[in-house]
Formats: sequence, C-alpha cells, structure tokens
Amino acid sequence: MRKIFTTILLTCLLLVANAQVKTVRQQADIINELLSDRINNLLPQLMTSTKLDCWVMMTREYNEDPIVKTFLPAEWLAARRRTILVFYNNAKTGKLEKYAVARYPVGKEITAAWDVENTPNQWEALIQLIQKINPNKIALNFSEDFAHADGLDHTEYKAFMSYLPKGEHAKVVSAEPLAVAWLETRTAKEMAYYPILLEITHAIIKEGFSNKVIKVDQTTTNDLEWWFRQKLSDMGLSTWFHPSVEIQRRITNTKDEVIHRGDFLHVDFGISYLRLNSDVQEQAYVLLANEKEVPSELQDAFGKTNRLQDILTNSFVIGKSGNEILATALSTAKAEGIKPSIYTHPIGFHGHAAGPTIGMWDMQNGVPGSGDYKMHANTCYSIELNAMHAIKGWDAPVRVALEQNGFFDGSSFKYIDDRQHKVIPISFK
Repeated sequence: MRKIFTTILLTCLLLVANAQVKTVRQQADIINELLSDRINNLLPQLMTSTKLDCWVMMTREYNEDPIVKTFLPAEWLAARRRTILVFYNNAKTGKLEKYAVARYPVGKEITAAWDVENTPNQWEALIQLIQKINPNKIALNFSEDFAHADGLDHTEYKAFMSYLPKGEHAKVVSAEPLAVAWLETRTAKEMAYYPILLEITHAIIKEGFSNKVIKVDQTTTNDLEWWFRQKLSDMGLSTWFHPSVEIQRRITNTKDEVIHRGDFLHVDFGISYLRLNSDVQEQAYVLLANEKEVPSELQDAFGKTNRLQDILTNSFVIGKSGNEILATALSTAKAEGIKPSIYTHPIGFHGHAAGPTIGMWDMQNGVPGSGDYKMHANTCYSIELNAMHAIKGWDAPVRVALEQNGFFDGSSFKYIDDRQHKVIPISFK
C-alpha cells in the first residue's frame, strides 16, 4: 500500500512540476517583465541609497560582464560586439536615464545613444554622453571582494580611462555597493515566481530518491547523478552545477558506489529557471528488508540539523555582517551540544551569489571581504550547513548535510518552498 501511495504522490508532484515549466517564449515574456520592473522601479532606489548617480558598464561579446548579462533582454543570449550601458539617476528630474552606447537599443528599456554617422568612434560617443549628463560619480564594475562585481576587464578599463579627460578621473569609483545590491535584492514580482523553482527542484529530488529510479544493488551514485541531469534536459530545464550523490554507511570500509539497503544518501542539486537559481541538499535512507521506517536515531540526528538551520536563520539581522551572523550561530549551536559547520551563501541570479557570505566549509572563523558585507532586506539565501552526530552502530559520526533556499524580508526568514523535515525513506519489496 505504501509503495502505491508513494507512486501516486510522485506522479502528482511531477505532473505539477512539468506543468509549471513554461515554453521558451513564455519564459522570455516573464524574464522581460521582471527585468523591466527591476530597471524602472528597483534600480533608481538602489542608485539613490548607494549615492552613485551614474553606472557605466562595458563588455564585449564572449567576455561578458556577469552583471551586464542581468540587464540583457531574454532575446539576447550574450553581449553584441562591444556593449556599453549607462544608467544616470537624474536628481534634478527625478528620472532614471537609460542609454546603450551601441548600434541598437538593448531591448525595449535601454535606448540606443550612439550616432555612428556623426561620431564613428564608440569611446568618443561614450565620453560625449558622460560629459552631457555630467554625473557626480562614474561607477565602474571593479571589486576586490565580489567576482560578480568585477566584470570590467583590463582592456576596456584602459581604453575608457584613456578617452576620459584627466579632470574627470577623480569621479571614477567602484560600483561594488550598487552592483551587489542590484544582484542580491529580490523584487516582489520575482518572489512570485521563485517558489516554482523550488517546487520543481523538490519534486525532482523526490523522484530521484525513490524506487522508481533507484534499483537496489544495481544503481550507482554516478547513475543517479546523470539521471538528475537527464531529467532536467527532458523537462527543458538547465542547472548551474553538476549534481552530486554521496553514500554514508554503518560500516565505513565498504566504499563501492552501488546503492545498497541501509545506505544513507545525500544529494546536492539545483536548477536554473527564469534567470533565478535553486541549490538544495537533501538526505534519504534505503530501508533494510526488516525496516518499515527510518531508524529513530538517524531521524533524531536529522532533527538536530534542522535545529541548526533554525539557529542560523534566527541570527539574521539587518546590518549584521555575514561573519557576525556566523559567529553567533556557531556559538549558539555549540552551546546546545551540536557539532556545526556553516557555509551559507546568497542565491539569486547566481547560485553562489553576491551578498554576505556566512562561512565557508574551510573558513569557520569568518570570511574576509565578502563575509564583512552586511545583511539587507529582500534577499535570498541558500541555508547550507551540516552537523556531525554519533549514532550507535555506525563506525563513524554521521554527517547530516542540508541545504534549502529562503527569503529574508528584513524582519523574518521564510523558506521559499518549505524545507525537508524528515529523512526520505526508500523502500523495496
């Protein structure tokens, strides 16, 4: 009966997941709608709050600045030739001015501002525009702490500075505060779609961790990893990293990759959809022939790792740095007898996104640079961590590693599509 119920549940979940994947054309419409909202409503606010009135981005085809790519319409898969974007937050008019110093507009939002006939040199056209708007600052994408905000390459920088009059050089500053804010801030319209990514991600994991896919004593971890990749391809989806599947066993000297009864399984899996990303880790247990449910000791260990998630997210406070949040969470967890490791990161346009880094697996005392960045409202995080648990009958401590994605509104944290509360049981006749 349980097997029949599980099969029906999986079928329903996957039908829902498949139904939510829009056609490519429908996806393009959504992407462009979200982009228009971000440019016209979010960007002016961010430019005002960071006090950067002019943002200049320069990039070339096949060497795209990662932030420029977030401004391209869905019909553009990459930059074209040299693409130059200029955003000017005009304090006098209260309006955002959007320019593309290119041969054509960049979508419907960014107007072409290069008269090639009168000014054949693209750099000269850019300088003329900058002198016309006369900004207080000229923010460029260079950053020591965030690769996402460091997309201006050396050649473009040298060319720009050689054309910019020396008297204007003092205006050039890093766009890092604006760039990171642009990447990390999620809009209400985006958050209406983000749950779909997580629903699909969770549904695929549930199918992968089932007897529909796994054949005991036959299926290998590598087989399962490639099943996840193929599943995405079949659904018209993509991922930003190759899935990984790992096994923990009671007896540690059995190292084969074939999945057997009694194996404790772990998957790290995510998808890319509508220019947003998911990143999820869940755990499953393959029941022994005489077992009807996951052993209580293993489920208890899982529950303690759920508690570690709560400790971390309860530490989220606007204005606190990633390193401060990490230190608070680790201290609280250890005081409760948990053996924690926290390596949580922002998520959004990128899987490992811009924003406050909250630990790395090999940097539990804090992360210089990105870990010093402070937390803001309307941001998403991948709550990635693990805890080690001594369980009777297991040769070594069991590592329960979890990762779920959630949204911080400035006062509270909420998982976008809930989180895993119990180990997934996988049963066979």
